Amino acid sequence: MFEILKNNISRYIDLSDEEFQRFSEPFKLETFKKKDVVLKEGEYCLFEGFVVNGCFKVYFLTEDGFEQTLYFAIENWWITDIDSLINNVPSTLNIEALEDSEVLMILKKDKELLYETMPKVEKLFRIMNQQSSVALQRRILSLMNKTADKRYLEFLEKYPTLEQRLTQQQVASYLGISHEFLSKIRKKTILGNR
Repeated sequence: MFEILKNNISRYIDLSDEEFQRFSEPFKLETFKKKDVVLKEGEYCLFEGFVVNGCFKVYFLTEDGFEQTLYFAIENWWITDIDSLINNVPSTLNIEALEDSEVLMILKKDKELLYETMPKVEKLFRIMNQQSSVALQRRILSLMNKTADKRYLEFLEKYPTLEQRLTQQQVASYLGISHEFLSKIRKKTILGNR
């Protein structure tokens, strides 16, 4: 279980076996059943979670009460509400398990202690936050500049195995369209590939 975490962070920093042992010590394995809520809007987010297996949706509710998915998190991804975590404000996001899942959770206070005792960890999370910022910027630009058809094709290209794990409603929520409109796009895409 910790091997997947070690492989993930080794893309950013090198830790000796001893350093990784110190790094991984505060992480606790949590299991979630499908539909379990990990974080609810209005709560304070005190954790970051590394998805060992399973799938989560990170979403918010619009003023009209519609669900808008910010992102999905599958194996090797992280879940949190970074605004709530860093600024100690109530969460605007909800995090829900879409499958039975396992997550390695680290509390904010434990992560802060790692920063103080292991400078490499601060570098790790700085790099990861930078990459997350880039991904969110690209997502915003895609939502603002691309048609729904192009966003759907981009989603399929970027996450080729994810659609099979999601309902059509969940994919539509991520794309910012109705599931009826997504049905039309999918039909058009299938016909275009014949």
